[in-house]
Amino acid sequence: MSLHVLKFGGTSVGSTAAINAAAEIACTRAREHQVVVVVSAMSGVTDALLRGAYAAVGGDGQTYIDIASELERKHLATARELTTDDNEMRALENNVGRLLDEFRTLCHSVQVLGELTPRAIDAISGLGERMSAPLVAAALRHRGARAAAFDATTLIVTDERFGDAVPQMELTRERVQAELVPALQRGSVPVVTGFIGATEHGATTTLGRGGSDYSAAIIGASLDADAVHIYTDVDGVMTTDPRIVASARVIRSLSYEEIGELAWFGAKVLHPKTIRPVVERDIMLVVRNTFNPEHPGTIIVRQSQAVEGTIKAVTAIRNLSILTVAGRGMLGIPGVAARTFGAVARVSASVLMISQASSEQSICFVVPSVTSAAVTEELQNELRAELERRDIDGILAQDNVVIVTVVGAGMRGTPGVAGQVFGVLGNERINIHAIAQGSSECSISLVVDAQDTDRAIERIHDLTAVIA
Repeated sequence: MSLHVLKFGGTSVGSTAAINAAAEIACTRAREHQVVVVVSAMSGVTDALLRGAYAAVGGDGQTYIDIASELERKHLATARELTTDDNEMRALENNVGRLLDEFRTLCHSVQVLGELTPRAIDAISGLGERMSAPLVAAALRHRGARAAAFDATTLIVTDERFGDAVPQMELTRERVQAELVPALQRGSVPVVTGFIGATEHGATTTLGRGGSDYSAAIIGASLDADAVHIYTDVDGVMTTDPRIVASARVIRSLSYEEIGELAWFGAKVLHPKTIRPVVERDIMLVVRNTFNPEHPGTIIVRQSQAVEGTIKAVTAIRNLSILTVAGRGMLGIPGVAARTFGAVARVSASVLMISQASSEQSICFVVPSVTSAAVTEELQNELRAELERRDIDGILAQDNVVIVTVVGAGMRGTPGVAGQVFGVLGNERINIHAIAQGSSECSISLVVDAQDTDRAIERIHDLTAVIA
């Protein structure tokens, strides 16, 4: 019997109706396959938990108590609507009460110490999944399925990089096989908490916001699953954001390479790291809609249909700054690029795009705007001698820019695609600050002013192929 991992995001478990819809999908699929379910926290819960933590570190001793009371009402009201079994209800009440007591204790400690460490943030922000997984398991049992909730802190082993932990796949595989395979062999449906893991010493870690996708891929890879289904509130991966372009369409098929580009460059459907575990195990990935389960969604496979010249999707990353290191004297200075990016790394800033003139007289790169000031200061310190000698004219920062990325494997080797993209933007008098194309030739990225973003997306979207 084939094995499918089903991941349900926050909106897919955000209410009683949503949990019932997710449970129905899981039960239906469990009639034909072995099934593991991975769940996020109920929508809004993680944000509420973090709001309480940040209030506490500022000395506020009341907000986190109010939030705990509201979350208790929310989860218990949902539990009462999901099950009529008294024993089930008591177990859910005890679980929610225990976890919210933990939340209050952690926030009180944060308030007293006046310090909110990354480790504490992970311990607090992962509580939502630990409350939602038992609710979903109860909904499955209410439908007659055998189901049990599993805490991923006992399954997914990570390093100690709190907030963005990296899974230790060999150890994780051993634990997942030991815990979940026997449950599957008994005919049970394991319901696993997404987003969280733990170090070898048991400290709770998180995989980054949106990390439940990643959790599902890790579990799928550890079990050699046949497919991982990501259930969300849209019908699949779309050609662009439908809030910008009303004619946006669902893409029937994408390659790992294409979805990797889309996830990295701002598409909200998948966590950017989700792709790696499924690629390594050659597992089919499907993006589907919890609230429209009959729709086939988007299938992501090793090699999708590639049609000559096809632009499949357009996406954007906002709130960015473009930094330029420039000077005629740079031509004779070895190692400027290495020193530049070493300085960026020291302030832990992410570089989303790089462009360098062939004359080596300028390097420009794009970083999140929140890191722009710190990166500029670090660069000025690193290159102080060159700036004083005027080998480097200056370090220029321009805020309020956006990376617009055009994706499609069919662009590879097709003459004129870039020309069409630049042409439609030129017709709109949209200025392009920088251009980059990866060696895969699967995407073209352009930096434009934030005010031009929507027009750029609309015009480029006009070029997308009908088959997308």
